[in-house]
Amino acid sequence: MKNSPVIEIDARSGFCHGVVTAIRKAEEELDRSPEPLYCLGDIVHNSDEVERLGQKGLATITHADLDRLPGARVLLRAHGEPPSTYAIAREKGIEIIDATCPVVLQLQKRIKQTFDSTTPRPQIVIYGKAGHAEVNGLVGQTNGEAIVVEDIAQLDRIDFNRDIALYSQTTMSLQGLAEMVGEINRRISPGVRFEYFDTICRQVANRVEHLREFARAHDVILFVAGAKSSNGKVLYHECRDVNKRSYLVSNPSDFRPEWIEGAGTVGICGATSTPRWLMEKVRDKVASNG
Repeated sequence: MKNSPVIEIDARSGFCHGVVTAIRKAEEELDRSPEPLYCLGDIVHNSDEVERLGQKGLATITHADLDRLPGARVLLRAHGEPPSTYAIAREKGIEIIDATCPVVLQLQKRIKQTFDSTTPRPQIVIYGKAGHAEVNGLVGQTNGEAIVVEDIAQLDRIDFNRDIALYSQTTMSLQGLAEMVGEINRRISPGVRFEYFDTICRQVANRVEHLREFARAHDVILFVAGAKSSNGKVLYHECRDVNKRSYLVSNPSDFRPEWIEGAGTVGICGATSTPRWLMEKVRDKVASNG
């Protein structure tokens, strides 16, 4: 009879505070009123959690749907929204339940202040993923003028002869931001002003080294994250960087028994958008194949 591996779920993985608050607000609103409750975009980048809340009555909509929902209750998720979304809501009489993460909200305010009150206005550069919900909300604070760069190769979009103010999407890597700052400093013209603001959420950033240690401590790592989670992709690659027997799974059905052959320990961890209950289901699936 083969020996079953020891399975450990990382105690520090799972929802960040912003996501916990957004889901709590959604559940409170669903309990408070029988009226339909809509969420503008997936409440979290995890299809299993979206499905769970959908069964409770939370319907996911897109921005295009707002026009057909006058007077509705609409929850804004932790990622935040641009000012245009609030304007449409006022016009349509939509009741907004705002679950924007406080860290994101503060970042939006800082970018808007730079855009509105700095003279002469610098180029506002956002280190982040173009099209990401949070980044869309940040760019919206600048009437769409902010320049989004995901890596050093995209810095050619910047005019290095003009002042620059650099901000970061809250879930980007600290190392990536440091590289971005170093490259801008190297290329900027003499006498041009460059300010940068470290706006990366430490609850997310501090998970990187912890996860690397967790991955080193186990023979096999199962990293649980939704396909849409950019944070999940980043953290998974951090695990794989130190443990080549790291596998990305979105739910228990992705698990393959051959992954844990000969393993003495299996570590299960996840993204800031991964619910604890889903990691537990993956654990149970592994245990049943041990």
